[in-house]
Amino acid sequence: MPADKVQKLMAQAGLGSRRACEQTIRQGRVSVNGQVVRLGERADLQTDEVRVDGVPLRASEPLTYIALHKPPGVLSSSQSQGGHPTVIELVGSERRLYPVGRLDLESEGLMLLTNDGELAYRLTHPRFEHEKEYRVRLDRRPTQDELRRWREGMALADGQPALPCRVDLEPPKGEQVWIQVILTQGRKRQIRETAEVLGLRVQRLIRTRLAGLPLGQLPIGRWRELEPSEAARLRRAAGLDRGNHPRVTRPSAHEGG
Repeated sequence: MPADKVQKLMAQAGLGSRRACEQTIRQGRVSVNGQVVRLGERADLQTDEVRVDGVPLRASEPLTYIALHKPPGVLSSSQSQGGHPTVIELVGSERRLYPVGRLDLESEGLMLLTNDGELAYRLTHPRFEHEKEYRVRLDRRPTQDELRRWREGMALADGQPALPCRVDLEPPKGEQVWIQVILTQGRKRQIRETAEVLGLRVQRLIRTRLAGLPLGQLPIGRWRELEPSEAARLRRAAGLDRGNHPRVTRPSAHEGG
């Protein structure tokens, strides 16, 4: 087996995204054969002893991919804050999983939980520009000029730009106003802050797709493991394992939740 970069081995072992593993190396917490490594160094788990915080790095486990319909009031994090439950607690997996990307506490919709650090890195790093799709209910119907400004991108309250994105009005349903938003940027609270700049208020926000993975009909608060073919398509869409299937756990026979 050829040597790989240490951060890649860590991500494959489920220790977080590639970026998180790189930060762990920069902090001097990783050693190979007793020597602290620098970012970019390589190792082979068949012949080298890699330790993270003194704990030996195991070869990668079978990969797990879980789609969850996050309810409002649940943190899209692996650690609780302020007493709020987390998406990890909702699933209760025995494996160490990480949420891919984030949704605000008050937002809902699709979350991907996985121990596939390579995929997490590809789906969250802005340079790969993977799409994230949302349904958004507003307090009023935006004007054509407001829709144009939203689509073209604008500076938000902190002065940083929100890049151009796709925004479409849904057909009217009674008095409710819904739009569809497709982003490739994904700044924190980007949709809510863009609406505020335009004088609009978000009443409900649902993520319906992450890259090639749709939320589908998964009920709120429920979760399911992806079929191996779904995981393979998602990795290929992210530029990984072209023509191959990842080694994944078999899905459960029932939906969780």
